[in-house]
Amino acid sequence: MSYERPNIRDMQGYAFGEQPAQQRVIKLNTNENPYPATAAVANALAGLSVEQLRRYPQPFANGFRDVAAASHGLSRDNIIATNGGDELLRLAITTFVDVGQTLGMAEPSYSLYPVLAAIQGCQVCRIPLLDDWAMPDDFAEQLNRAGARLAFVVNPHAPTGTLLPVSRLREIARTFRGVLVIDEAYVDFIDPDQAYDAVPLVREFDNVLLLRTMSKGYSLAGLRFAYGIGATELLAPMLYKTRDSYNTDAFSQVLAAAALAAKDEAATGWAKVRSERLRVAERLRELGFDVLPSQSNFLLATVPHGVSQSRDELARTLYLGLKDQGILIRYFDQPRLGDKLRITVGTVEENDTLLSALKQLLKSR
Repeated sequence: MSYERPNIRDMQGYAFGEQPAQQRVIKLNTNENPYPATAAVANALAGLSVEQLRRYPQPFANGFRDVAAASHGLSRDNIIATNGGDELLRLAITTFVDVGQTLGMAEPSYSLYPVLAAIQGCQVCRIPLLDDWAMPDDFAEQLNRAGARLAFVVNPHAPTGTLLPVSRLREIARTFRGVLVIDEAYVDFIDPDQAYDAVPLVREFDNVLLLRTMSKGYSLAGLRFAYGIGATELLAPMLYKTRDSYNTDAFSQVLAAAALAAKDEAATGWAKVRSERLRVAERLRELGFDVLPSQSNFLLATVPHGVSQSRDELARTLYLGLKDQGILIRYFDQPRLGDKLRITVGTVEENDTLLSALKQLLKSR
């Protein structure tokens, strides 16, 4: 006998990227940072004591919120700390979208969005990106026509790595009548010459919620810590009503604060990723791949034309061939992405191994 709610019974869960137990794997499938967390984090970790675990943590992570507020030139009330970015996504949905109401998103996008919507019993308005992966000019208008109460825009976009300028986000925020969640999970890898900074939007609009995570840029994916930035009145119901009690643990609060305070140290790793991103993209193009320009820590590459296989078949063949050699990348068996591979930018050595393996696999096809 099933005790599930009907919407839970009928939905599909989130499909996780492979997380192998063995260490001898080149893991370029889940967009983790290839470099370790900073010395500031290591020092903070060394200063923690088991005695601290006896008591509950600061319920609002105020120490971290103060560091984040100072980093962005805001007040503590403009910051909410969460157990990873996914908790903030869930909070936004449960706080602002009622059962049966609609939330909006671009298609394709982060595959957890519709999963969280299904859990809440929401409808999803999926707005296809254009053939060049650009956002439709009438994105906000389509959301309004669908009656969307909330919309997700991941920027830089996943899985393409493309970037919407702040001016475009401003237009969407001004036009859209619901809450606009700008998921900036990969913001730290944007080229500085883009001069990208969406934080001023939270001062201009009371419907903008920015998501920042410590998982990617700060090499703390295993910590599960993120934060939201928004107007005080937007964050208040999540902070004081819908958020879990003690939602972030004592150790993660300390380590996340140490990481964010040492932003300049972490930025050296971001520069390495950007440099490798350019090099790997060029090498992939030399192998016949069509690679989208990326402002993230990954590349979306369309495989070369096959001789005896379709592009979709070749993409799967390459994915499996790399996996057999202990190299993990991401393959999406879904519309518009079946002929593509998403490759996380790794270290120089990891990237060279990947490129060499791809070259040999393409020769043998």
